Amino acid sequence: MPHWLTGSLTCLLILLNTLIGIGPMLVFGLLKALIPNADLRRGCSKAVMWVAETWAEINKRIFHLLLPTQWDVRCDTTLASEQSYLVISNHQTWVDIPALVNAFNRKTPYFKFFLKRALIWVPFLGLAFWALDYPFMKRYSKAHLAKHPEDQGKDLEITRRACEKFQQLPVTVVNYLEGTRFTPGKHRQQQSPFRYLLKPKAGGIAFVVAALGAQMRSVLDVTIVYPDERPPGFWQLVSGQVTRITVDIRCRTLPTQLIDGDYSLDLEYRNQFQQWVSQLWIEKDQRIAALRRELAERP
Repeated sequence: MPHWLTGSLTCLLILLNTLIGIGPMLVFGLLKALIPNADLRRGCSKAVMWVAETWAEINKRIFHLLLPTQWDVRCDTTLASEQSYLVISNHQTWVDIPALVNAFNRKTPYFKFFLKRALIWVPFLGLAFWALDYPFMKRYSKAHLAKHPEDQGKDLEITRRACEKFQQLPVTVVNYLEGTRFTPGKHRQQQSPFRYLLKPKAGGIAFVVAALGAQMRSVLDVTIVYPDERPPGFWQLVSGQVTRITVDIRCRTLPTQLIDGDYSLDLEYRNQFQQWVSQLWIEKDQRIAALRRELAERP
C-alpha cells in the first residue's frame, strides 16, 4: 500500500481502538475516585490497568499487521508482571512511546509516565492519563523561578505525591532523565558532554527511588536507536516509513546506598546519586554509538 493509505488505515484503527477502550477506563477511573473503600479502589486500579494493557496490545497487533517495521528488542533479563521496575530511557521522539509499549506491554506492570500538564487537554488521551493516575508536571524556566522562587521544587513535590499512589500495586515508572526530547539545537545549547544525549537530571528519579526503593530494586536501562540520524516522527511510523527500531534493555540493580537518602538535604547522597546517573549516561552514550555502527553495517 502507499504510505498515505497505510498511515490513514493505521490511525483509523488506533482511533477506533481508543474510542472502544476509553469508556470502560473512565468508568473504572471515576469509581476509583468516588469509592472510599481502599480494597475496592485497588480493584478499580487493576481494572483500569487491564483496559490500558488490552488497548496497548491491540495497537501492537495493528502495528505488526500493517507496518513493515522490524522491532529489534534485546533484553538481558526475564521480566515479570508482578514486580515493580524503574525504566530509564533516552528520549528522541514520540515514537519512543510505542517502542516501549512494544517491548514491555504485558511483560511488566503497565507504564506510569510523568507528563507535561498540557497533555491533560488532549482529547480522549488526557482523560485516559487521568484515569491511569499519570502525574502531570509543570516545568518552570530559570527566568520564571527567578521571579517566583516559591515555585522551586514543585515538580519534585508532585513526584513524591504521585509515588505514594504507586505503592499500592506493582508499577513500571518511566523516567526520561533528559527531561525533554533530544534535538541538535538543545544539544548545542546545553553544550552536552555526550554525543547522542542531553545532560541527565537526577532529581526526579531520586524522589522516585526514595518513595519506591523498597519495592523497586530493579532498574531497566533502555536504549532506543533508529536507523536514520534524524529520529522518525509518529506519522512516519504509522505510515510504514520506519524500517527498524532497536530497543536494548539492560537490567541494573539499584545500589543499596541509593535506596535510602534525602536528595534535597543530604549533599553526600546527592553527589553519589549524580555520579551513578552520570556513569549510566556515559555507558548509554557508548552503547548508542555501538548500536548505530551495527545498524550502519547491515546490508
